[in-house]
Amino acid sequence: MGDTHYKGATILLAEDDDIDAKIVERAFRKLRIANPIIRAKDGVMALELLRNGTVSCPYIILLDLNMPKMGGLEMLEELRRDEKLSDSIVFVLTTSKDDEDKTAAYNQNIAGYIVKERLQNGFDELVKLLDYYWRIVELPEH
Repeated sequence: MGDTHYKGATILLAEDDDIDAKIVERAFRKLRIANPIIRAKDGVMALELLRNGTVSCPYIILLDLNMPKMGGLEMLEELRRDEKLSDSIVFVLTTSKDDEDKTAAYNQNIAGYIVKERLQNGFDELVKLLDYYWRIVELPEH
């Protein structure tokens, strides 16, 4: 059967926590999903990777809200102001259950808001969601 790799979608994982990042990467390997994962430890680095072409299209961003230098909500605002990046597909992946954070994120047109601790089977559920998402949703090729 081999590894699954859909539409060449790259994952930009904007996550400062090394343990969470390793768990996400492990879940992709475990489920044999071979899409490239590029990690940024803060919003500044994530925007730089997007702007300099390191992250190839199409891509999906997994965005933690609580990061140093530039947090996720600040990054989202910057992303939406940037004409070349404004249509980026973003899933928030966070520990925050705060309604203000949820509202602020959805006001920036995110695709989904996922609270880490609600992922009862580790990050496998998230990876399955993304796998299914890019199987059925058409992603822009920019």
